[in-house]
Amino acid sequence: MLAALAFVPAGSAAASGVPPRRLPPVAGVFDYQLGGAYRPAKDVRIVDRDRHDRPAPGRYSICYVNAFQTQPEERAWWLAHHRSLLLRVGGHYVEDPDWPGEYVLDTSTAAKRAALAAVVGRWFAGCASKGFAAIEPDNLDSWTRRGVHGAITRSDNLAYARLLVTRAHRLGLAIAQKNAVELAPAGRRVGFDFAIAEECAVWHECAGYERAYGRHVIEIEYADQPASAYARACALRSGRISIIRRDRDVVPRGTSGYYYRHC
Repeated sequence: MLAALAFVPAGSAAASGVPPRRLPPVAGVFDYQLGGAYRPAKDVRIVDRDRHDRPAPGRYSICYVNAFQTQPEERAWWLAHHRSLLLRVGGHYVEDPDWPGEYVLDTSTAAKRAALAAVVGRWFAGCASKGFAAIEPDNLDSWTRRGVHGAITRSDNLAYARLLVTRAHRLGLAIAQKNAVELAPAGRRVGFDFAIAEECAVWHECAGYERAYGRHVIEIEYADQPASAYARACALRSGRISIIRRDRDVVPRGTSGYYYRHC
């Protein structure tokens, strides 16, 4: 049973039938299941899964959506249906060098941002209909990818993020800022409700998220980084925010390479 969930007033939206959105329980035990859904441990209160999966029964469930780049398995779909919304520089589609097959979405104009928000907004609606409570829109920092060369900017991505926040809130969903600590103050103003921060202990960024979002921060450290970063995170922030250490591919429990710890 979930307790002590934070409720965010929906303001005038309540009068139009939009349910008030809930925030994740502060410092609740978190499980990151993007590599495949599995039954969470009994003490887990927050579960984050891909939008193609179902939410975890009885837990606060976050729906992962790659909102600023394509998923590799969906690249052909984007090329067939929304080719004009993929960023091209020098006649070539811009691909995330760290994640092969992920094309950067083109947020450079208001018209393209609106078209992208319509596509991704339908995915948000799917998350809501399944029973997820929140959205994790990934790759907010796509303007920093090698090969972008200024074709999209942080201002473009923030303007697009504002459209995504509006879509999520109209569905009664909370929405997280994912990474990009340099945008935390602006992200809060845009309307993000909480933060999901990868490796903020490794890069000494956690305080920046906390300044913007208070205790509504979920910290993910990875097992291929020094254990000292996770130990430092637990020593400094355990009990204040949610903190886990996970294998980089976030594979299901029972799979080779699986690693999970929380503090």
